[in-house]
Amino acid sequence: MIASDIRILARLLLGQPRRGSHAERLQAFYAPQARDYDRFRERLLHGREALLRLMDPPAGARILELGGGTGSNLALFGQRLAEFERVELVDLCPALLEQARQRTRGMDNVHVIEADATSYRPETPPDFILFSYSLTMIPDWRGAILNAIEILRPGGTLGVVDFYVSDASGGPGTVRHDALTRFFWPRWFGHDGVHPNPDHLRLLRQRLPNHQLLERRAPVPYLPGARAPYYLFLGRGDRAESPETRSDPG
Repeated sequence: MIASDIRILARLLLGQPRRGSHAERLQAFYAPQARDYDRFRERLLHGREALLRLMDPPAGARILELGGGTGSNLALFGQRLAEFERVELVDLCPALLEQARQRTRGMDNVHVIEADATSYRPETPPDFILFSYSLTMIPDWRGAILNAIEILRPGGTLGVVDFYVSDASGGPGTVRHDALTRFFWPRWFGHDGVHPNPDHLRLLRQRLPNHQLLERRAPVPYLPGARAPYYLFLGRGDRAESPETRSDPG
């Protein structure tokens, strides 16, 4: 465990390459750590299981995860995964997708796809779309959000869990982060290609006014006392309904 953590930390210290396409940078950064990826990040990426519980897709649902990496989130469904009609996991990084294929081998309803979250179009509109700590890693995050809303089945659910920081004046949620938080975390995560940005959540709230929002903090491995801010967002893709927004600072 310690040896694998050291390998992961070494890659994090080196940071994500600055040259090449987005797909090339992801492959160069994650390929050396793909096997150890999940075990380290389960202590860093909080709120994923809570978001899936809130989404609560029923048997027969069609689910799409954009930026799904190794497919570790799908494993959180447990035996329910086999009950869904179709599950698609989309990512740009071949090394992480190979881990996902190994994890889901033999599951005929799960499809692992190398594609861009900003332009991917499934054959059938999904009932549920998930972004789990992927929006902060997508350069064209706006395109990814708008694409997801466009392909979501009317009345479907879009779920997001990710790091973020508020604006200086507070918002776009209900929490106002202090100046140190707003300065430190974007720079800490930015070294590795992760870019917390209040505009992500602002666009989600604007485009999906019928939503639930939870804002929380969680510890970070090997940073004693540090607690990174993150949010859980659950939005309904049915703009014909009257919006009922509930914010909960958690």
